[in-house]
Amino acid sequence: MIASPASADVYTLGEGPVWDPVRQRLLWVDIVAGAVHEGRLDGERIDVTGSHRFDSTVGAVAVSAEGELIVAERTALTRVGLDGSRTTLAQVRTRGRLNDGAVDPAGRFLIGSLGQVGQEVLARLDETGITYLDTDLTLSNGLAWIDGRLYSVDTGSGIVWVRDYDTGPRREAFRITEGLPDGMCADADGTLWIANWGLGRVERRTTSGDLLALVETGAPHTTSACFAGPDLDILVITTATQELSEPGPLDGRLFTARVGVRGLPVPYWRS
Repeated sequence: MIASPASADVYTLGEGPVWDPVRQRLLWVDIVAGAVHEGRLDGERIDVTGSHRFDSTVGAVAVSAEGELIVAERTALTRVGLDGSRTTLAQVRTRGRLNDGAVDPAGRFLIGSLGQVGQEVLARLDETGITYLDTDLTLSNGLAWIDGRLYSVDTGSGIVWVRDYDTGPRREAFRITEGLPDGMCADADGTLWIANWGLGRVERRTTSGDLLALVETGAPHTTSACFAGPDLDILVITTATQELSEPGPLDGRLFTARVGVRGLPVPYWRS
């Protein structure tokens, strides 16, 4: 299956798409540009409607039921109020920067980091502060929950970890040996959609790693994906131009594809 370019704008490191069903908007980040973008679906195209700029990298964004944002800056988690006000909620311990994040079924925000191989973290923010779930990762990346289990990507090792959430130890679910697994989401059928940095595609896999389908973008550095639209039946894919010596016309753009399944609703952040 081939995804279609859905935006004219090009992003250096587009990442972390999130669908906000109450406001029918798409959120995503350009990490190195320090930007959170907002957009609307027009059929299978995406029209940019606004942006929030920051003075640091921005690894991830999530949204509350009321519409407030939580933004992962370089090392800080920041609340963006409805009036645009910004409040630092917590600092996360990392020698590098914060990377991919997502909201768990209880409404808590999880965030990973990159920069120091073997010492990167997966952390969770709740009302008591920061809890570290992992402290030995190569590059913490995509997160998804299926049937009470958390699946998490460690890009450098190619491992997708799984744990009974949030009581069980992690164990290896499967390993990807071609390309680098990046962002991830889940569908209503209980399978995972994993962006592959280097191979220009999103891979649909079972929770034991069996490859079911491919969605090709034509942009080698495919970074993440989410299900969007009123019926959660449009797969939105982000890509990057970063680390490409001669980016092509598709690199760094947003893509969409109708893949024949619906996504799982993503919980709102409990702000």
